[in-house]
Amino acid sequence: MLTLSNRNQILIGAMLALLLIATRGQHFATLHSLPGASWAVFFLAGVYLRPVWVLPAMLAFVWGLDFTPQLLSGASLAEIVNDGQAFCLTPAYFFLLPAYGALWLAGRWYAGQYRFEWRTLLPLATAALAGAAVCELFSSGGFYFFSGRFAEPTVAEFAGRLVTYFPRYLQSLAFYVGIAAVVHALFGLARGAHTHKITATR
Repeated sequence: MLTLSNRNQILIGAMLALLLIATRGQHFATLHSLPGASWAVFFLAGVYLRPVWVLPAMLAFVWGLDFTPQLLSGASLAEIVNDGQAFCLTPAYFFLLPAYGALWLAGRWYAGQYRFEWRTLLPLATAALAGAAVCELFSSGGFYFFSGRFAEPTVAEFAGRLVTYFPRYLQSLAFYVGIAAVVHALFGLARGAHTHKITATR
């Protein structure tokens, strides 16, 4: 099982928050050259951050990132959600709660399976794919069927949209999780080498 010190969890949590700020939505800090990291952030939070309160805190943080620019423009929350002032901010927005929750739970499941060896890649890929699939069904399905943006939603059309868009989201998730896995492995190897050196000098 993967366990980190409180200090390391705080550092990782801060880095994940910065990644959300840098890549999410249309706000002042958006870096258009980076793919959205929201899926990966929730998955990695499940992997690395132990406190359960992290999930509602991150959901509130995302809510703030999404709604604050609209509220600062003078719109009320009701106007934003009901009057379509932002294309994605609709009543279907609440489907993001189970969507991101699925990624977080998948990350926590993987943390319980973790071993510092190459075979850990299989449960990592399994957890990421399963979490992403459930997330996509809730987020895209909720938006397609309940946002009011589509006049006559059908299961067939939704399936076509899944085929079109899900690989893109999965690619972004794999990009960030892959980077995290490489960094994690490098730190693990460096720590192992340091421990071995200390042991050898005794």
